[in-house]
Amino acid sequence: MTEPRKTAPAAQGAPQAPKERDRPWLMRTYAGHSTAEASNELYRRNLAKGQTGLSVAFDLPTQTGYDPDHILARGEVGRVGVPVSHVGDMRRLLQDIPLEQMNTSMTINATAMWLLALYQVVAEDQGSDITKLQGTTQNDIVKEYLSRGTHVFPPVPSLRLTTDMIAYTVSRIPKWNPINICSYHLQEAGATPVQEIAYAMSTAIAVLDAVRDSGQVPRERMGDVVARISFFVNAGVRFIEEMCKMRAFGRIWDQITRERYGIENPKQRRFRYGVQVNSLGLTEAQPENNVQRIVFEMLAVTLSKDARARAVQLPAWNEALGLPRPWDQQWSLRMQQVLAYESDLLEYEDIFEGSHVIEAKVAKLVEESLAEIDHIQELGGAMTAVESGYLKSQLVASHAERRARIESGQEKIIGVNIFETTEPNPLTADLDTAIHTADPTVEERVVRALGEWRDARDQARAGTALERLKETAAGTGNLMEATLECARAGATTGEWAGALREVFGEFRAPTGVSSAPVAVAGQEGTALAEVRRRVDVTARDLGVGKLRFLVGKPGLDGHSNGAEQIAVRARDAGFEVVYQGIRLTPEEIVDAALAEDVHAVGLSILSGSHAQLVPDVLERLRVAGATDIPVIAGGIIPNGDADQLRAAGVAAVFTPKDFDITGIIGRIVDEIRTANKLDPLEVPA
Repeated sequence: MTEPRKTAPAAQGAPQAPKERDRPWLMRTYAGHSTAEASNELYRRNLAKGQTGLSVAFDLPTQTGYDPDHILARGEVGRVGVPVSHVGDMRRLLQDIPLEQMNTSMTINATAMWLLALYQVVAEDQGSDITKLQGTTQNDIVKEYLSRGTHVFPPVPSLRLTTDMIAYTVSRIPKWNPINICSYHLQEAGATPVQEIAYAMSTAIAVLDAVRDSGQVPRERMGDVVARISFFVNAGVRFIEEMCKMRAFGRIWDQITRERYGIENPKQRRFRYGVQVNSLGLTEAQPENNVQRIVFEMLAVTLSKDARARAVQLPAWNEALGLPRPWDQQWSLRMQQVLAYESDLLEYEDIFEGSHVIEAKVAKLVEESLAEIDHIQELGGAMTAVESGYLKSQLVASHAERRARIESGQEKIIGVNIFETTEPNPLTADLDTAIHTADPTVEERVVRALGEWRDARDQARAGTALERLKETAAGTGNLMEATLECARAGATTGEWAGALREVFGEFRAPTGVSSAPVAVAGQEGTALAEVRRRVDVTARDLGVGKLRFLVGKPGLDGHSNGAEQIAVRARDAGFEVVYQGIRLTPEEIVDAALAEDVHAVGLSILSGSHAQLVPDVLERLRVAGATDIPVIAGGIIPNGDADQLRAAGVAAVFTPKDFDITGIIGRIVDEIRTANKLDPLEVPA
């Protein structure tokens, strides 16, 4: 018998057929600032650099339904995003960008319907076929109540707005994602992976139940609804755990949509998500370390083909310092491009398939997340759990535990609580040029342009459109057509939201502070026990039962995580804490400080409006004769601004590098003693 002929091995160095590569994910940069014109220029430059989708950041007045000339908008216009007050602004924002060919993500929630209407009207002006429009409106109001604070209306009417948008887009803009269930900010607020999965999925259940029960979408089209639900997630630096989290998300979504809603088509059940990697973990200290953090976090959502993000946007290395410049955003875009085009990542099937380590971690996350989802359903669902304060208190507690781990050194952060020795950083040698600085004249120009817009429009048409909107809101009809008419008639963001406020009212979400458990041990000999002793001694020296501390959030900045952690730790240190939540004017904060007879005021601002709002509080206290109340400021405050605040009379300024919350509370006690001319307290050796 002859042996079978063997195939000769390929000659060494012979050309191999190129492997077929997967299509890269959408690459975005979250951007927008100062004016629509300036943001449009930035968008077109980024698209020319290879960005494949837009991600629009709106300023806080736009997000919370106020016009730039509203008192609460003072200091906030164009700070953390672009102001869009009417369809004219949207036209300028998107000028020369063909919307029929673009995939646009808009980070907007309470006013999502309004911004989608403006976007559609501009697309129609361009001659676009709106059935071809692609993109996403975030439109997840639940996480606003819990973590980000740009909510406007109560839960029930907010859910109605979401339901109406979904029903409208499924039939009229079928390629649009009308909601982006957003767990990103839940992780920023302290959520564990299990909480992030469970709370996001509970929100999705509430939304899908509302759409199904509204009668606006036939039961046979629920698959189309599910297919357009997208998610926006966070990826932290623990990239193995984060990757497993994404696989768990996909399995749970597949199970819920199949079992609860009867969706048989696996393509419609696919877990579709975009991601911005974790900004919470970016540090002000040694900010160059943020580059490798961002890369690790990007790997968490790209390495696993079976759980790969559809769209990725990366923060910039200097976001803990202030607003990134175009060059910083370009750096983050290039990180994505190097991974997608230079590496061989996209040539392989899922590289984690069959790993018993990954499978065990995913199974554990699935089991624990489903248990928490069941618990939330037993409470009455996500909306009930928001109104009762359950979800918020759980997040505040988780965040407090995380901060405690950092302070104790159990959770290590390079350059912050370990390996703090560093060489001088050439990237931040000149802090004035290391970040983008907002033009202080922007607000005045935007307000003036708004007045000109109002004067030039057809007032009767705008008034009629707003009245129709209120009538529709008072009934049960879909609000989208009335909103579109407001957009076409030249109504403004503040007028649209104001009309709905008249019908729906407003909502102040639970703060979660009073019910949060103690996260830091206060046993004898600990740092907290010493601060508690100093609080008690100072109260006795002042002849009061307890020191009273007001924590205030002036302006529209709803990122309340830092303020809540300060409030909880001050409570645990023995203070009586006055914390009324977000969105207060300087006048309201000073009135509360005087009415409660507090011994110190702490102001938390992350949006950049500190330069205007903090001096306003100081001046109002001075006029009231309350100069013995020290004011402490905290937030993302550049060094130059911090010097100016101290010169204006602020007792102390804290920024993200000041991670020792117990130490901050101790410093507040010192400032109270100084303001009241008490001798300093010696700290035991």
